[in-house]
Amino acid sequence: MSDLHVYDTTLRDGAQQEGLNLSVHDKLAIAAHLDDLGVGFIEGGWPGANPKDTEFFARAARELSLRNATLAAFGATRRAGGRADSDPLVRALLDSQASVVTLVAKSHTGHVERALRTTLAENLEMIRDTVSFLRGEGRRVFLDAEHFFDGYAVDRAYALEALRAAADAGAEVLALCDTNGGMLPSQVADVVHDVVSTLGLGADEAARVGIHCHNDTGCAVANSMAAVDAGARHVQGTVNGYGERTGNANLVTVVANLQLKKGFELLEPHRLQEATRISHAISEVTNVPPYSRQPYTGASAFAHKAGLHASAIKVDPDLYQHLDPKAVGNDMRMLVSDMAGRASIELKARELGFALDADDEEDSAHTKRVLATVKDKELRGYTFDAADASFDLLLRRELEGGLPEFFEVESWRVITDARAEDAALSEATVKLVAGEKRYVRTGEGNGPVNALDQALRSALRRAYPEIEDFELVDYKVRILETSHGTDAVTRVLIETSDATTTWTTIGVAANILQASWEALIEAVTYGLIRAGVSPR
Repeated sequence: MSDLHVYDTTLRDGAQQEGLNLSVHDKLAIAAHLDDLGVGFIEGGWPGANPKDTEFFARAARELSLRNATLAAFGATRRAGGRADSDPLVRALLDSQASVVTLVAKSHTGHVERALRTTLAENLEMIRDTVSFLRGEGRRVFLDAEHFFDGYAVDRAYALEALRAAADAGAEVLALCDTNGGMLPSQVADVVHDVVSTLGLGADEAARVGIHCHNDTGCAVANSMAAVDAGARHVQGTVNGYGERTGNANLVTVVANLQLKKGFELLEPHRLQEATRISHAISEVTNVPPYSRQPYTGASAFAHKAGLHASAIKVDPDLYQHLDPKAVGNDMRMLVSDMAGRASIELKARELGFALDADDEEDSAHTKRVLATVKDKELRGYTFDAADASFDLLLRRELEGGLPEFFEVESWRVITDARAEDAALSEATVKLVAGEKRYVRTGEGNGPVNALDQALRSALRRAYPEIEDFELVDYKVRILETSHGTDAVTRVLIETSDATTTWTTIGVAANILQASWEALIEAVTYGLIRAGVSPR
């Protein structure tokens, strides 16, 4: 494997993202996922600076069994005017039991004088003293040179001297931090090249140059790549690009680029193939929804919508994909829309488990009719690229001559009642026949759709107890042709879960409740089919 360090700081820098709040249990769970991915180093936090991180390292020593990664503790150089061996925060780094300590140090003269309020000479001594002390205590030391690129622009000589002080004291890594995230790739490449050549930090040297990028210009990944091209051999980032402001370099994207595009052997291939699963698993822990358009691991990363693309992919998937999605554990998806051609329909049907042979006359006729139906429905406001379950039902209607008749709806209605300042209460009544019995059921809810959902479940529960596992997890409304005001057509998307997977159905109508009812009925119908239930 390559000697280039893959260093993850999700648990420390990534946790500074707005709205992201990790418990110690969360951090332990994420650390285990990162170890499964195969990163070289996991920065666990700042022990001594806050109780949560101190507890994390104490529990990690007992509960984490890392097979691939080394745990790193983050901290700062000693205080001005003091001594490293008696500085309580430096002692806390030793108490963490982490074998690697990453020290943040000032390399920008303005920050030294205005933030630390000390002299430039004293700051250099703080770096030397702290690195030397920790090395003497048997720790490996990495240095994060904070605001390095901005400091380099202000006073190149001093920024380099800060690095030299750390290297001379025994630091293994000199990570150049674009703390404000304002750099562009060409700037990063020039500075890294200068640092490597000026300090004589070649591949055989004890110290190596690292890179730590923020994404304020949208260039964090590109900047990290440029740094490696210029000689950096240590890359820091966060899973899913978590971090304050616009985030940090997405480490999965950086690693995939370096390994799959540049030939660096950073992760064992079978671990890189877990990248999508791990990316999404960490999203579950952080409670930050996965970004569908994220490179490599996003749900849309290998999704194809245009009919021209589908025709080419049918011949050779590589014609419209930059690599095999399985390399990162993702998969190709076909989206069906009014842009679809026959190839799109055939590929999407195959993805959903329906075999359509383009050379078979009957299948060809089916494909033409499905395509015509899709285009007609999308003209009226439907969108099947976001509603796979509804497209599955559309295919079944065409290919199987209809859907199983689980129930027959006689009628439904909704009443919403509000009195004075009280909250409005909705009540729905559903009349239907299921299992040869007629049911009239009423449901109450905090809104009309919730009430309809409750009434429908109540009416079907006796005939189809399987629906107890179904849960409406998301509800989206889109007003189409907004120039029509309250008379506009409404599109409703409903996402349903059975605890093992989710599916999305669509309804379109001038009346929002009618659109919601259509999506609800399709959600239940698809769920029962998926569960292998036969009409009763």
